[in-house]
Amino acid sequence: MRMFRIYVERKAGFQNEAARIYSEITGFLGISGVTGVRYFNRYDIENVTDAVARAAATRIFSEPQGDIVTYDALSVPSGTTEIIWEYLPGQYDQRADSAEQCLSLLRESMSKEVKVGSEPPRVKCAKIVLLEGTVSADEVKKIESYLINPVDSRLTDDKKPETLQMKSEVPADIPSVEGFNALDDAALETYREKLGLAMDFADIKFLQDYFKSINRDPTFTEIRVLDTYWSDHCRHTTFNTILNDVKIDDGPYAELFRKSLDGYNVMRTDLYAGRKDKPVTLMDMACIGAKYLRKHGKLDDLEVSAEINACSVYIDVHYTTDAAGNKISADSPDATERWLLQFKNETHNHPTEIEPFGGAATCIGGAIRDPLSGRSWVYQAMRVTGAADPTVPLSETLSGKLPQMKLTREAAQGFSSYGNQIGLTTGQVTEIYHPGFVAKRMELGAVIAAAPCDQVMREEPETGDIVILLGGGTGRDGIGGATGSSKVHDVKSVTTAAAEVQKGNAVEERKIQRLFRNKDVCRMIRRSNDFGAGGVSVAVGELAPGLDINLDAVPKKYEGLDGTELAISESQERMAVVVRKSDVEKFIAAADAENLNAVVVATVTDTNRLVMKWRGKTIVDIDRSFLDAAGAKHEAVARIESPAAQKESPLVKPLESVEKILNENESEPDMKKAWLADMEDLVCCSQRGLGERFDGSIGASSVLMPYGGKYQGTPEAGMAAKIPVVSPRETSTVSLMSFGYDPRVAQWSAWHGAQVAVLSSLAKILCLGGNPEECRLTFQEFFGRAVDEKTWGYPAAALLGSIDAQKSMGTGSIGGKDSMSGTFEKLNVPHTLVSFAVDTENVSNVTSGSFKKAGDSVYLVSVPYSAELAPDFETFKKNARALYALNCAKKISAMYPVGAGGIAEAVSKMAMGNRIGISLDTIPLSATAAGLEKDADASDLFTPLYGSIIVETSEDLEASSDFACGTVTKIGDTQAEPSVTIEDEEIQLCEIEQVWESKLAKVFPPVSGAALQKALPDFALAEHESLAAARKSFSVKNNSVKPRVIIPVFPGTNCEYDMARAFNLNGAETNIMVFRNRTPDELAESLEEFKKQISKSQILAFAGGFSSGDEPDGSGKYIANVIREHRIADAIMDLLKKRDGLVLGICNGFQALIKTGLVPYGEIREPSEDMPTLTFNRINRHISRIVRTRMVSATSPWALSKSVLESRIHLVPVSHGEGRIVIDEDLARKLFASGQVFTQYVDENGIPSVTEPDNPNGSLFAIEGLTSPDGRVLGKMGHSERTMGNDADGSSSDLIKNIAGASAGNANESSCQNIFYAGVSYFN
Repeated sequence: MRMFRIYVERKAGFQNEAARIYSEITGFLGISGVTGVRYFNRYDIENVTDAVARAAATRIFSEPQGDIVTYDALSVPSGTTEIIWEYLPGQYDQRADSAEQCLSLLRESMSKEVKVGSEPPRVKCAKIVLLEGTVSADEVKKIESYLINPVDSRLTDDKKPETLQMKSEVPADIPSVEGFNALDDAALETYREKLGLAMDFADIKFLQDYFKSINRDPTFTEIRVLDTYWSDHCRHTTFNTILNDVKIDDGPYAELFRKSLDGYNVMRTDLYAGRKDKPVTLMDMACIGAKYLRKHGKLDDLEVSAEINACSVYIDVHYTTDAAGNKISADSPDATERWLLQFKNETHNHPTEIEPFGGAATCIGGAIRDPLSGRSWVYQAMRVTGAADPTVPLSETLSGKLPQMKLTREAAQGFSSYGNQIGLTTGQVTEIYHPGFVAKRMELGAVIAAAPCDQVMREEPETGDIVILLGGGTGRDGIGGATGSSKVHDVKSVTTAAAEVQKGNAVEERKIQRLFRNKDVCRMIRRSNDFGAGGVSVAVGELAPGLDINLDAVPKKYEGLDGTELAISESQERMAVVVRKSDVEKFIAAADAENLNAVVVATVTDTNRLVMKWRGKTIVDIDRSFLDAAGAKHEAVARIESPAAQKESPLVKPLESVEKILNENESEPDMKKAWLADMEDLVCCSQRGLGERFDGSIGASSVLMPYGGKYQGTPEAGMAAKIPVVSPRETSTVSLMSFGYDPRVAQWSAWHGAQVAVLSSLAKILCLGGNPEECRLTFQEFFGRAVDEKTWGYPAAALLGSIDAQKSMGTGSIGGKDSMSGTFEKLNVPHTLVSFAVDTENVSNVTSGSFKKAGDSVYLVSVPYSAELAPDFETFKKNARALYALNCAKKISAMYPVGAGGIAEAVSKMAMGNRIGISLDTIPLSATAAGLEKDADASDLFTPLYGSIIVETSEDLEASSDFACGTVTKIGDTQAEPSVTIEDEEIQLCEIEQVWESKLAKVFPPVSGAALQKALPDFALAEHESLAAARKSFSVKNNSVKPRVIIPVFPGTNCEYDMARAFNLNGAETNIMVFRNRTPDELAESLEEFKKQISKSQILAFAGGFSSGDEPDGSGKYIANVIREHRIADAIMDLLKKRDGLVLGICNGFQALIKTGLVPYGEIREPSEDMPTLTFNRINRHISRIVRTRMVSATSPWALSKSVLESRIHLVPVSHGEGRIVIDEDLARKLFASGQVFTQYVDENGIPSVTEPDNPNGSLFAIEGLTSPDGRVLGKMGHSERTMGNDADGSSSDLIKNIAGASAGNANESSCQNIFYAGVSYFN
């Protein structure tokens, strides 16, 4: 069979990618000679027949509605410059992988009619840009450098390859390094440098001494394994370095720091009296707070285990329904269950700096895998990143660095792509801007997970136990990742570190998540470890003291890997588990059922040695005690320098941009100008265009969306989500998470920066409705390399500050992550200790930050600071207890933390959510001004007040004795007028919003800026007559019949649990079926099983997700090809036409329905140009928010529900990248006339909208949902399943409560659109 090549270019109106590249070339790169850009995807296809390839061209690689396909060769017009690039060999390409899966499916469906081929299909992708206009050679180079990252991609040409099979030579046997033990010190150092090892000379000398002691030279693999095992990333070498002395410089804070150091030493005496094995280290400083508190009766909820996967605490989960879905009272014996709550923070700073998409994607992938290996379901993430100014021009990019705008955009794309695909809610996204992050980007993710206690076994592996490797294959991607992130980053890293960056495969990791949600499977696991840094050598090597590992059994992505590569590759999406020998077959069978590879790779031994064999030969044989020594002993001295005096501290001053304006006229400062500058500053400005890329509602557990209020304008203080109990059980227990960190404060003083970080994270928990004293903490440290006393002093100071904060609050840091390589040449990152705080609470107490109504009092509840700028934690605790009690009594409307932009920033953000204004009549003196001689003035509105809280309430807080004396000040009142009034100045909220959104609008546009659609025609503004008729005639049924719902899970599906839950809540019997496709036989079996399940069901529901990653370049293609397979097509048509069944498709499911013709035609059709389709959003990115929709028609059975038919606007979560309906006007007119337009996007007044963000994707005629002619098939983009509950009519007062509010009492809007009740009641 010949090599088949096709080129795909978007038609006019669909050319988002070409438009983006053109905009960046002419704008960001400033190359005006380019007058036009054409963009192509090129596909080379092997091992399929011409018939399959031709069918694939329109079913897989393109869509007739929006694409132009060219076969074999591309005609490049003269005068046009062509740039072609592709992934480096061995890099994971999700587009090619998905195409191969789709081709296998297409071949199976065509196998009865035509010859299809037998060898596995192969696909290789390339990207092509054609530049029109006059471009110089230097400009072409500049464009190539911008488009192509050499870490993962390379330029190529138009030559067609003879084969796509990776050519690999048979690797040689692994040699011993002959003469290694005989090397003198100079030769040993030369050898270390030649290999590019992360270990230092002391380590390699230590290694040499060991092998001398056993009288043999090491193998090459042993050196690499030890370099990985002992890397700073894996063994925290820097944090475990012995600090022989901690010196403190003289200065205004010397006494404060000495007291802090003395307190630490008192703790050490208390805990370690008489012990000589506990030297002073940064690691000890990081852990001692929790140890001390636990010894003294705190932290008794901590899970203590030899298996450390993540921070882990015991919690009580309170159920509101029993195992059958029936409501139960809180005092029922079945209402409470013991669970583990796990949380973890993870950075991928080095990988993201050199390859932002892959580095950020595997940051969240790695964060997920830690608690996942603890057998917990990971359900919510927080992303906190550090960057330099992304708005600066390209010319300011340092040599050896990627442009900041490219870094920040592509990292956001990578993290969100992975999280969105795996189905993880991201509850908060914050990017922190500081010039110091030009040294190295901070890419930080934190996750929360939970599992019932009886699901998690913590057992010691025993001799004879078996280690099973789960998940993907091993490749060269990620080799050296652990050591790479531990090395110095220099100008060469971006071109030489290709192998160090992994490529994530979220679809594969989702399968492991599903497997580990199975209690029977988890109870077989004695111990588990994820494949992160170090690959097999670490992931398997840490499971037991004695191991015999068979590297020949490790699955490979391709041939040609040698034993060393198999041992240390960090290819993602793999897990190692220890099970009893008797459980191996059962475990592997369970993995098979989840479409997941599982193989035996090792046996637990009693030898206390790590042994690895390849080709039957032993290539690693190391004593465990030597391996765990973690290298040579390292020693250092730390010196804590004195920060600048109080008056120079950022804690007592407004932001620089604001201070400059205030100083222009100190006697009469321009308050409005300063206020707007505060809100426009990078520190305070809107990041909505960034945050909306991340799915904030998947999992049907989001209590708070990231942006609250009717207008989604208040960034919440943290995140809140319900514990992920398994349907049909429901719960009232939620987890809360927040973070604290200000790089300006930390760079001034690492000690104060840590204090403020802890205080800020706890204050934010209080603002969410939690109890700060019940929190558990985890820290992220990120510092420049420690090379002298001063640089050792920075992390030491930060950790000492954090110890004092933990002790004062009585809550400890029970985990964390250190990254100590934040150096580029002579530049260092700002001193960084990020504090994450975690709590659990009853959902009824969760509070959002937006002002709720006019006429309330607004108070500042402050935290005093000493003259040395140490916050008063005792006062904070007293005030927090008072606020917590008032909130539980439902006497507080809103709380919001005061941050870097001061009171002005806080009240502005509180006001924007519901556009409720504030009249300020008091400017209180800043709590940080204790050591300064000053009266309150305008600057106090803009000063950071970490720990202080703005409170909206109708109570008189100043009269309460529950607060610390002098810490409560009424500063004003909320007002209906959407403005901020202060003294004689009135600032309209619309002005504040405009500057707030403007700063990052070019980097992360909140709306597309595309040309406006024309006004809607009358037919698209009217309701269908069926709606009024149904509202009059509808009556509620008592559903007694339980229709069977089949929910297929394809590769990439991630909303199956949400869909099943929604149907379960309404009385259906749901069945989730995993579609297996690893082999042709499994594929055939799955198609047959799916056909059988459809024939046994009354409802077929296609859940949302990313069908095979929504590749190649288009959504829902895998599902669409399953639907078109003749057995499945026949079964679906039989369900609809002969058995009176129903079909539902939400989001990705809708995409598949419209692309097969099931909507709007009610039959399965071949793709054609005149069919409507769903394509990329006008804004050319994923968008997640709450939209408003209205009902248009009630001709469909899916409309016949009280909550669906009511006249209120529906508030519905959307989360998609391809939700824009493109449809011919004549067909649209017919569909409106026939009642097939189910729902439309509307504005706050219920009027169908063509403008963003009301119409989030730019859908023509504002269409959100469509039905088949008979109404039995419904497809819609909005995730109605994510707001279902067990309140009246299937509503939930708990979910998205910061936008929906008290939905039941809202006369205009409802978050309940219970189409699931309608589907169930159709059969009653």
